[in-house]
Amino acid sequence: MRQFKVLLDNLAFGEGPRWHDDKLYYSDMHAHTVNAVDLQGRNTIIAEVPAWPSGLGWLPDGRMLVVSMTDRKLLRQEAGGLKLHADLSALASYHCNDMVVDGRGRAYVGNFGYDIISSAPQKPAEMVMVEPNGAARVVARDLQFPNGTVITPDGKTLVVGESMGHRLTAFDVAADGGLTNRRVWAELGEGVPDGIALDAEGAIWVASPFTHELLRVKQGGQVAERIKREQMPIACMLGGPARRTLFLLTSESIDPDVLRAKRNSRIETTEVEVAGAGLP
Repeated sequence: MRQFKVLLDNLAFGEGPRWHDDKLYYSDMHAHTVNAVDLQGRNTIIAEVPAWPSGLGWLPDGRMLVVSMTDRKLLRQEAGGLKLHADLSALASYHCNDMVVDGRGRAYVGNFGYDIISSAPQKPAEMVMVEPNGAARVVARDLQFPNGTVITPDGKTLVVGESMGHRLTAFDVAADGGLTNRRVWAELGEGVPDGIALDAEGAIWVASPFTHELLRVKQGGQVAERIKREQMPIACMLGGPARRTLFLLTSESIDPDVLRAKRNSRIETTEVEVAGAGLP
């Protein structure tokens, strides 16, 4: 059994973990803040996002990008604070969510597709690609709740978790940033992929909140490791000095009212044998 240590607790709802500049950046969604925590557990608020922050990434020049969920915007950090990078409200069906930013600064943003919190009927969603200059377009449609996303080290393949499709789906990344050659990377059975992280052997760590599992999945669907957790695994990231620290963000619930009242979400860590690879 892997041993996990609590790095940070008292979060409302942690999402979108990213290892950057020797710290773990993450969104505390229902506290409306973007934060950074070091390996000693020292936490700093980086920005405030009233409309729920989620996916994080960086442009090649070092400016941070933040998904603002409920108003469906992508924000950019400037010296004077967060500024509008792209308005996605005409392209995204519902709340924007997780994101990966490639080496050229192109941001791939998923969205819910429907109101999952209120148990509305399930609807498909889009993935929107935002250029470094803020121009945006839909690059994939009919995804079942596109969520955690990774890009392989060569920049040629993007894999996204379709939460309500119970699968990981791969695309080729075209020269213009478009997504082609859609195929199933792995079927997950009852697994519900949320945040994901790619390692150097090509396996993907998958946080599956509704089954209370953290999975290490190989292409084709073989589960190389399955870890049960008491709290719901929401998202994961491979970071640390050698990218062998697996950060796991966990939560008791996905209900915003419960989460804001209890603030018992946390960030846990464990060490793994295979380092992280690719993006984020």
